[in-house]
Amino acid sequence: MMQLYRALPILLSVGLFGCGNSPTQESASAAGTSATENKDSFVSKLPDTAPVVKVATTGTTPPFSFQDDYGNMQGIDIDSIRAIGEEQGFKVEFYKETWQNLFDSVESGSRDLGIAGISYKDDRAVKYGLSVPYFFNPAAIMYAKDDITVNSLEDLQGKNVGIVEGTKQEDQLKAMGSYGSLTSRTTPFLMYEDLVQGKVDAILHDLPILQYTAKNHPEYDVKVVPYESQDNPAAQQVILMAKGNSKLINQVNEGIVKLKANGTFKEIEGRWLGENVSTAKSASDTTTKQSS
Repeated sequence: MMQLYRALPILLSVGLFGCGNSPTQESASAAGTSATENKDSFVSKLPDTAPVVKVATTGTTPPFSFQDDYGNMQGIDIDSIRAIGEEQGFKVEFYKETWQNLFDSVESGSRDLGIAGISYKDDRAVKYGLSVPYFFNPAAIMYAKDDITVNSLEDLQGKNVGIVEGTKQEDQLKAMGSYGSLTSRTTPFLMYEDLVQGKVDAILHDLPILQYTAKNHPEYDVKVVPYESQDNPAAQQVILMAKGNSKLINQVNEGIVKLKANGTFKEIEGRWLGENVSTAKSASDTTTKQSS
């Protein structure tokens, strides 16, 4: 679908920058791109002697974690962990991982923490060291067909549904059952592509990701329906660390508490989501329609 490929330059470019197990450092390309052009604008205020924390992130989940045209990590989660590090005295180095490998890399200790729109799940709390919540991230349904109406998970019975492999939405849908078919993808882009091409009736993912996608691609008429309230633990976003890494867990939690109190997270949210795309909406806000 050529129009879609033209419309999503950032999403399509994410695979072109950085190796899966390499830090996203800036360097001049062989084609003659200057280091100034592709340099990340972020400058740490910490001394060169500050400890460095290795951060695993996907780089494929805007507005939480994605790459600019030069491979530099951008987004809500990138700004959030940088702010936490600046507050708590550590620098961060980003490593691009697939969603599935992100968890393994933290568990094995090859990465210190993972951040990429990670929602709280009970089984994750058992297996990993999770931070306190820092962002409200409810799940939502996106659909595009005019001949169906979806207001809740139950309305997906008999429908063909798309999800990203290993997400809470996959667990929720399988627990409900009664769907027609389930298509599992490795990235939100591939899932969204299935929807606009008519391969699935609806897709499930995080509300900010679906809203951000719809807002930036108004040529497609879609509806976005959140279905988790703020008091739902699964709607809370957390940072992933190894179970026994108490020192880092405490550092991160202290930073989150401080940045919540001084309004830093609200500033970051506004920077990326603005007034029109906000996770402050509750699950009772039924439909968000984006059209050209």
